Amino acid sequence: MLESSSDWQGKGHSLGCYITNELQLWIKEHPVGQQSGLRLKKLQARVFRILAQSQVNLLDPLLNIYQLHAADRTSLLGHVSHMYHKGKYKEAAILSIKLKLQLDLDVEKMCTPLLLQEKINLVETYVAEYPDLQCKLLKTLDMWCEPGFNTADVSRQYPGLRPDKLNHRMLSKLVFKLLEQYNLDPALCPNVINQRHLGSLKYLFYKRFVEKSMTQENWADHVENTVGETRWLQEQLIRLLISHCDLNTAARWALRYNLPEQTLPRGVADELQKLHIQERVEDAGSRLDDCAEDRKEGYYQLPIPRENIHFLQTREEMLRWMEKVLQPGQVVGIDMEWRPSFGLVGKPRVSVLQIAVEERVFLLDMLQLLKPDEMEQLARFVQALFSDPSIIKLGYGMSGDLNSLASTCSAFKDMDKQVQGTVDLLTIDKQLQKRCSGRKKSGLSVDVLSQEKSCGDRAFRQPERGLSLLVQHVLGKPLDKTEQLSNWEKRPLREEQILYAASDAYCLLEVYKKLCEDPSGFGLCSDLTESLVRKPNPKPRAKKPLNQQEMPTTSKQLAKVIGPEAVSAPPPVSPKEFSVVCDNMLQGLGRHLRCLGVDVRMLENDESHRKAAEIARKEGRVILTSGLPYQTLQSQVGEGRCFSVDCSEKAKEQALQVLKHFNVKVSVADVFSRCQLCNCDKYLKISKEQMRRLMQRGGLLTDEDAAGCLSKSEEKQETNPASDTSEPCSLPPIYSPACQWLQVAALSRLGCWATQTCHASTVAPSAAKCSGRARTWGACSLSSRRLCAPQGEAKASTS
Repeated sequence: MLESSSDWQGKGHSLGCYITNELQLWIKEHPVGQQSGLRLKKLQARVFRILAQSQVNLLDPLLNIYQLHAADRTSLLGHVSHMYHKGKYKEAAILSIKLKLQLDLDVEKMCTPLLLQEKINLVETYVAEYPDLQCKLLKTLDMWCEPGFNTADVSRQYPGLRPDKLNHRMLSKLVFKLLEQYNLDPALCPNVINQRHLGSLKYLFYKRFVEKSMTQENWADHVENTVGETRWLQEQLIRLLISHCDLNTAARWALRYNLPEQTLPRGVADELQKLHIQERVEDAGSRLDDCAEDRKEGYYQLPIPRENIHFLQTREEMLRWMEKVLQPGQVVGIDMEWRPSFGLVGKPRVSVLQIAVEERVFLLDMLQLLKPDEMEQLARFVQALFSDPSIIKLGYGMSGDLNSLASTCSAFKDMDKQVQGTVDLLTIDKQLQKRCSGRKKSGLSVDVLSQEKSCGDRAFRQPERGLSLLVQHVLGKPLDKTEQLSNWEKRPLREEQILYAASDAYCLLEVYKKLCEDPSGFGLCSDLTESLVRKPNPKPRAKKPLNQQEMPTTSKQLAKVIGPEAVSAPPPVSPKEFSVVCDNMLQGLGRHLRCLGVDVRMLENDESHRKAAEIARKEGRVILTSGLPYQTLQSQVGEGRCFSVDCSEKAKEQALQVLKHFNVKVSVADVFSRCQLCNCDKYLKISKEQMRRLMQRGGLLTDEDAAGCLSKSEEKQETNPASDTSEPCSLPPIYSPACQWLQVAALSRLGCWATQTCHASTVAPSAAKCSGRARTWGACSLSSRRLCAPQGEAKASTS
């Protein structure tokens, strides 16, 4: 039945699929003995020809009906290899997964074409149950990331696939994703790890010599930890020092690492010979302090004496001060510090927990207190503090701190569910920023955000942000953040680190106190505490589908604090009026938005995140990004022109978030009015016969296929002579997408462009499908077509 028909090859439930599934159910209800013998082997050989063309929904029924799981393994491998050599890479991988043949196949050979086709999920599924294959795959990916390796050499083995998808940037992201997903040792991938460390070094040089926001001691400590004993990184460090400092400084670091003179640049080698051999190498950065220390009076100053800062490292020290912290009715400032990871694998591990009360700050050494003999008492203390509703706990970005605390120790895993009585000053900060933005747009004064004059000229410093900006708005001076990126796991802590950690927690008390004294002066309502204190949910509610959920914003809370007029929804816009640029990790979201008629530009995998800001400013687009790039990009465009998408959601749910946030109203006519592949919104409506000729010209339809399509068309004409599928339908289509329809005469301008064309169906009454490969459909399977038009003078990207 399946061999004599082809309706089962398409998507959906055909008669062949329906009968196959029913047969499988009947066999389960009427079990018989296992079939065997020559007849079964012949049937299995025949069914493999069907499996090579069938959709995924037919695989499991056919595998069960014909007992392929128990078939000869050599024969199965031969069929999989045959599919692979015919260019059916995805189908071969799926079949090998279903039959559990992965261990008998070359993982590099099977996964390489899948990576070129961007089928990352299939690659992950292929190795998911086999740790050995995971290691082999990661070693292969790491080999491709070796400096000097040309990925084009790999791509040439698979003509017809996109070689640009196999680049170092994409491979590096994939390696780190798999390392974390499978919890494997990063030592498996030295090339990728070294490249990430080199990126960390460049970032440290930027912070030290461009932003000038790190102290010399802090910077040198991080450089040593990043470079370690890796000779390649030591050589890269010398090159960076030459470009940012001088030859003498580079020579001193080369002497520190005992680098051979023949591996050094000539100027550094000459300078190294001039240095006197010393028993102790001077601090390499002693010559790096090329600017004067920032005046401390320009920053927030801790108002309590040094002896009131207590560094608690033992159970006894913690018990001594526990009662002071757990007094009912008081306000407590809480902050946490951890060693920065600079993008490496793993979650942050809290090293210091700061707790500030009136006139005192307690710094809990988590590295000591989380030891087995101390952990139980620490867990009881922290849980008692966070679960007491009578103690108001202040934080800035409290949810992120709690997540870090949970990943540090399993005893704090469910801490976020027990928290009561917290006030996140990040919420207030967002409210003040919106208030400030609203006043700027209306031309009003914005002095409401700064009750005191800010400190003197700080033009050499980067603009304040985060908690430092809030402290400057409320208290008049920002925080000194030069120790923010310290190595918080190194003991003993430096004095500068202790003062920084204490200030970060104590400033929360002073900010909150000043806001409560005069909330109206900052544009806040009088019931500030009541509206912001977090209370436990008495009954957990079932999670709604995303299209029924409210966006994860604090709009209701904002309305309570600054009034509903400041948080009103933006005016509705149509997809035609809405244009965005998607960061390179959101290409799936971009394709979904194009399906709905939104004008979307998408960054390629090898393009920098900063390119999104350039495009947004030049073309007036909104940036859609996720994760850390959001912090960088939002400062480079106007207010509300950058949106952070939840990367844990699927592309469809992300699209719903974007549409709801920007109040984009999609109509039926907008659906599929743009091409998913090229973003074009101009179409040609052509006949079935014209489509067949175009596909033949482009090499997407063989003469044999064309003859089969023609014979089927003639059979259809005989059975239904009234229908004429060779000409475009004269009746107006029920589904009319909101796009520009061009004349059929435009076909004369197609030329060789037709070999790259995108096309879509206009037959369905309320939906159409768009595909980037014309080979997806037979040329005679539908009665009419629409093609993306070539762009000459039109302002749209070409297919």
